[in-house]
Amino acid sequence: MALDQYAYFALFSRHTSADDMTSQLGISPDEVTVRGSRFTEPVTVPVDHSWMVVCREPGLRVDEQITRILDRLQAHTDRIADLTRHLAGTGGGAVLQVVRRFNDTDRARPGTADVPNLLGWHLDRRVLDFLGATGAALDVDEYDMAGDNDAG
Repeated sequence: MALDQYAYFALFSRHTSADDMTSQLGISPDEVTVRGSRFTEPVTVPVDHSWMVVCREPGLRVDEQITRILDRLQAHTDRIADLTRHLAGTGGGAVLQVVRRFNDTDRARPGTADVPNLLGWHLDRRVLDFLGATGAALDVDEYDMAGDNDAG
C-alpha cells in the first residue's frame, strides 16, 4: 500500500498575517498562506492567513514527523501560546495537522518497498503537553486514494 503523509503545526487567523505572526514569534515558517489566495474567480473566497512549520520527510512515522516539528517549536512554547490566545480572540487559533493519503500510487516513490511500517503512530506526553500549553487542536485527515477500479 502506497502511503504519503506529512504533519504540520499551523497558526491561523483571518486578521493577523503570517508576516505579523513571524514578527511576534521570531520564528520563520516553512510555508504560509495568504487570506483570499486560493480562488480568484469568480469571487475571492476568504480563507485564513496561516503560518506553518512542516515535516514532509518520507519514511518517517507520523509521530516521528511531529517530533521533528516540536524539536523546532518547543523552545518557543510560551510565545506560541501567547499568540494563539490572541488569535483565538479574533476567530483564529493553532492546530497540529496530520495528513495521510493511503493507496496513493500517484505519489509513490521509487524504492519505497523497504520503508518501515508507517501505519501505527502515537502522541507522547511531550506532544500532548505542547498542544495543551499552546491551546492547539489536533486534526487528522486520512484519505483512501484508491479509485473504484482499484478495489480488490
